Amino acid sequence: MTIHQFIKKRPYLIWYVRDLDKLSEESIVEHTLNYGDWADVCELLAILGVKKTAAIFSRQISGKRINYDPKIMNYFKLYFSRYA
Repeated sequence: MTIHQFIKKRPYLIWYVRDLDKLSEESIVEHTLNYGDWADVCELLAILGVKKTAAIFSRQISGKRINYDPKIMNYFKLYFSRYA
């Protein structure tokens, strides 16, 4: 399964986007970590891999504008520091 097939099966994660094929990996990772359940996160990690997902997450939280909920950001900082 590709990352775009993954997000097409989960339109509830990005409910306001019409063309899901134009989404970047970064956007899909952000929305899955923020709004997905644990099964969604596990499938995302199976598709992209823990290291690649952790790298995307790390780039996203290193900028000025961070779109992650503070609790979500803290959880995945701890998660990726242990497993990536």
